[in-house]
Amino acid sequence: MLRQPQSRGFTLIEILVVIIIVGTVLAIVVLSTGLIADDEEILTERIRITALMETVQDEAMMQGREFGLEIMTSAYRFVEFDPLTRQWMDVPDDQLYRLRDLPEGIEFELYIDDKRIQLNSDPQEFEDPDSTSMTATTQVFVPHLFIFASGEGTAFELRLLRPQTRKEIIMRGDILGELKFGEDDEI
Repeated sequence: MLRQPQSRGFTLIEILVVIIIVGTVLAIVVLSTGLIADDEEILTERIRITALMETVQDEAMMQGREFGLEIMTSAYRFVEFDPLTRQWMDVPDDQLYRLRDLPEGIEFELYIDDKRIQLNSDPQEFEDPDSTSMTATTQVFVPHLFIFASGEGTAFELRLLRPQTRKEIIMRGDILGELKFGEDDEI
């Protein structure tokens, strides 16, 4: 008698083990790709804010204007000092100075003189220079950082961070307007 070879298939357990292994590998790949993208968002935002600050510094020196930078929890904007009204105000019709939001999940921390500054989530309102309703308790708008026409500015430490992963990049500025960068305490 001839015996026919038995054809044997995979058992249900073997198929489930393979599916679990493939699923685990795919999950690791997807999660690690997401974390790399998050870090790239922080780097992109660092490059953007650096380029804007350097451009505003150049414009301040060339035009003899004084600028400020208001920083919120997840946004920032540049403002200009008006010597006629002696107040800080929004720069109208200029996209360079507009309010800019950070990507989802990225926040600022600001330190001046080694003290953490409490940041608002929304921009402050400007006072109307023609208004007579200003009282002694009216708080005058002042930006967090100054960029003077001489090229000097406020010494600061600005951290761009993603709280979920604790990834952060530190940007430091000195009174001479020089900017330095690093991750965590690399500076």
